[in-house]
Amino acid sequence: MLSTILFLILLIGGIGFFGWNVMKMRSNINLGRDVNRTDNRKERWKTMTLVALGQKKMFSRPIPALLHLAIYAAFVITQIELIEIFIDGIVGSHRMFRESLGGFYTFIISFIEILSVLALIATFAFLSRRNLIKVPRLNMKEMNGWPKMDGNMILFMELILVTCIFTMNGADEMMYIAETGQSYGFTISSFIGPLFFDGLSIDSLHFIERIGWWGHIIMVFTFLNYLPYSKHFHILLAFPNTWYSNLEAKGKFTNMESVTNEVKLMMDPNADPYAAPPEGADATPQRFGAKDVTDLTWKNLMDSYTCTECGRCTSSCPANITGKLLSPRKIMMATRDRLVEVGDNKRKNGADFEDGKSLLFDYITEEEIWACTSCNACVEECPINIDPLSIIIDLRRYLVMEESKMPTEIAGMTTNIENNGAPWQFSPSDRLNWANED
Repeated sequence: MLSTILFLILLIGGIGFFGWNVMKMRSNINLGRDVNRTDNRKERWKTMTLVALGQKKMFSRPIPALLHLAIYAAFVITQIELIEIFIDGIVGSHRMFRESLGGFYTFIISFIEILSVLALIATFAFLSRRNLIKVPRLNMKEMNGWPKMDGNMILFMELILVTCIFTMNGADEMMYIAETGQSYGFTISSFIGPLFFDGLSIDSLHFIERIGWWGHIIMVFTFLNYLPYSKHFHILLAFPNTWYSNLEAKGKFTNMESVTNEVKLMMDPNADPYAAPPEGADATPQRFGAKDVTDLTWKNLMDSYTCTECGRCTSSCPANITGKLLSPRKIMMATRDRLVEVGDNKRKNGADFEDGKSLLFDYITEEEIWACTSCNACVEECPINIDPLSIIIDLRRYLVMEESKMPTEIAGMTTNIENNGAPWQFSPSDRLNWANED
């Protein structure tokens, strides 16, 4: 009875705290501007299935893809066993489905154990890649401090979780043998049990099995409530994030509706420039581009929460490769950090609170965004369809349209276009003089 009460407290508290954090994140994402991403639903379901579920883009780099697949498969399939553990914890039973499922139950648990071993191997490999081999994209300067610790912490949690699973199953295997003279027949624990727990008393085996069981469930809730504070929230957000992907052709930039309407009005000879604005039109014009996170779209903000910090975008960025300051991964990390700060400030101090800081200038520098070549390499490489380029373009748009700030080379080009109709510093009448040369 006491065990059931403790489990229910853990269950309600764990799920409740997770739900509270999810609502905070949802509130933060809703600070962004609206954008319609519900068109072409068939294509969106296809994209989500291939990219999020099938991990299609991961396999451009096979080795980390296979390691990630091992952990991903173990995470998904283990939820089947977790259902039984939850039911056992609530009603006080032990392996409730074993008798009713018979041999199929043995197959499922054995399959989960094999996946757990593969996940264990992958976990050690990922720890080695981060801390021993030191893969360059996992050890760039934006990964110093908390990001590096975060990556290692989740891997250590995985080690503890798998250890608890095999402690639970191994000790339970020996208890079952002692009580019935038969083995469960689980593929891995039928070897682990005799190897580590042979010769122990029933009471000792029961105690060890409970340590494994409670350790497993506590780590599950710890992991669940750690996710909102970690890059690993992509485990959940990858699916909606890919569903809401930008399905437009890469390289197609968005136009501001207010600017488009003004241009159409100027080009319309029948338009009345003194006509009253349409009923319901916003009296306060939208900011040109983005200075802070509230100027970005909700999809941009969802992207920031979904970022896995894998660094594939940065390692493929030609600007970063040539030594420039730009790192698309850092753009996403800075956006997320600023969003969390803004969201916390508004909840504590009211919706109109301003802290005097902004995403541009305080978190992302002008040098970073002007280093971007707009090549879309970061967008193409991202395994979950995050779009750092759209944030960069909006930050640039703000600098140009509201601050009138741009590099000298670009300023000269735009002046030439305005005066000469071409990027070059000569008049249109002289543009074909080369054809008359001998």
